[in-house]
Amino acid sequence: MAVTFILRFALAIILLAHSVPSIVTGDIVNFGRGYLDTAGFAPWGIYIAFLVKGAHLISAPLLLMNRYLKAISIANILIFVAGIILVHWQDGWYVVGGGRNGIEFNFLLIACFLTLLFPNGIIDSVRRLRSTKE
Repeated sequence: MAVTFILRFALAIILLAHSVPSIVTGDIVNFGRGYLDTAGFAPWGIYIAFLVKGAHLISAPLLLMNRYLKAISIANILIFVAGIILVHWQDGWYVVGGGRNGIEFNFLLIACFLTLLFPNGIIDSVRRLRSTKE
């Protein structure tokens, strides 16, 4: 997995950049209470917000250590899919340029985590799964 270090390093930096500042500035509270609670998750919005940011904080060093990649990939893919559905979908595809706050960045992050989840490709993973059942 040494060949994935650049990808894992980039993902770790992105996850830290999206979690640490929001925790330090208190924006995580606004996201939890101001957005998630009003989106129907009350009274759990603040806990969900901390769970998401906590998952990102835990994922970053694990990515750098090349540990538990499958588990953190699944967790982060679920977070990004939820982000697309709850936050970004109504803003379209583009994050900047042709729009604002769209899904393209989450789509790319999901693709990166899928690469870690299936390092030999999805088709090869399905083949291996089938061969173990026979």
